[in-house]
Amino acid sequence: MDRLKQTITEAVHNQSQPTVTVLSSLLAVQDAIGYIPKEALEEVAAFNGKTVNDIWGVASFYPNFRFEPLCQHNVEVCWGTSCHLVGAMPVMESVLGAAGLQEAGDTPDKVLSVGFNTCLGACSQAPVISVDHHLVGRVTPETAARKVAGLLAQPRTESGNGQ
Repeated sequence: MDRLKQTITEAVHNQSQPTVTVLSSLLAVQDAIGYIPKEALEEVAAFNGKTVNDIWGVASFYPNFRFEPLCQHNVEVCWGTSCHLVGAMPVMESVLGAAGLQEAGDTPDKVLSVGFNTCLGACSQAPVISVDHHLVGRVTPETAARKVAGLLAQPRTESGNGQ
């Protein structure tokens, strides 16, 4: 069994909550490897007694599931209510501009993934961004753009997602 398949199987079969569902299984896989590959859809289907189409229906419904590996770096901009009220939209525009993107997604060189999140759980620090899973609060469009530029200027590594 290859390493990816083994990681997927362990994530699905070793869930600690008392009730295991399709959604919890997909979340376990994404938590373990950062995205949901095709092999995971098959494993989750087999484990939950469902079809791959059933699993795809759930996975594709939620916008926070990824089906491609993360890039070397990851930036998420919170646009939840608190962040929105104190300037999330200009921060979003600044992050996209600094990344050279028109919308959320990955840079062509796979150095940076940019996403939007409905809540990063730090409302008292709004507006908030997550840079490689580290929260930065009270961010301005200028500081957000500098963070993105700094990530893009770093030497590229072979290991992938910056974790």
